[in-house]
Amino acid sequence: MKLHSKIKGEGQPLIILHGFLGMGDNWKTLANSYAKEGFEVHLVDQRNHGRSPHDEAFSYDLLAEDIKQYLQDKGLDFASIIGHSMGGKTAMRFATLYPEQVDKLIIVDIAPKYYAPHHQQILEGLTKVSEAKLTSRTDADELLSKYLSEKPIRQFLLKNLYWKTQEELSLRINLEALKQNIEEVGKGLPQDAAYSGETLFIKGENSDYIQESDADDIASHFQSFEIQTIKGAGHWVHAEKRNAFYELSIKHLHS
Repeated sequence: MKLHSKIKGEGQPLIILHGFLGMGDNWKTLANSYAKEGFEVHLVDQRNHGRSPHDEAFSYDLLAEDIKQYLQDKGLDFASIIGHSMGGKTAMRFATLYPEQVDKLIIVDIAPKYYAPHHQQILEGLTKVSEAKLTSRTDADELLSKYLSEKPIRQFLLKNLYWKTQEELSLRINLEALKQNIEEVGKGLPQDAAYSGETLFIKGENSDYIQESDADDIASHFQSFEIQTIKGAGHWVHAEKRNAFYELSIKHLHS
């Protein structure tokens, strides 16, 4: 599968993988900062997200293969990878399958474990938005607010809106495939999956995605890792505390 991406800067290749229901564009401000530091930043849309192709098949093995194909298409032997949430799971799986193709690895607010499906309310709201054949973003926000009270998260999700025709808004994500595969999104790394390169896990202090009790599980997959916590941040650490996130990540990328 040929993934869509935007590339910023030149230098050492750095791939950024967004989370569930996101897209590469979510990271463009940070991408500009990495580009100034000598990185060629690839903001990739994963399958069924953003402008990348839609496909009913969805698993972390497939998402990892998509990244392998992407590197091949771009003529890259290896890259550093930053992955948030679902993108972090993709990055972990890729690193365990193709360790020789990973330079630095940064996993953002996700552990290798299984997570029970917990996006049902959001998916229900987005389904209503996609069925409503809306003609304004304000109407879309109003409809989604019935399912989701947090405005920042609604704004993040509604970045998926685009003008399908001059009169009608639509969503870029492949909602049907993502709903069908919601169990896959929460899947953990296979038990025998292991990566020996240095790995930085960055967690948000107010997020419960990585807990103290997860350290042993992380250690069973990653031989050399550290967990850093960003104060005052939730699950969208990189957006909520951008400067603190940048400082931690750039230090690891240059280490």
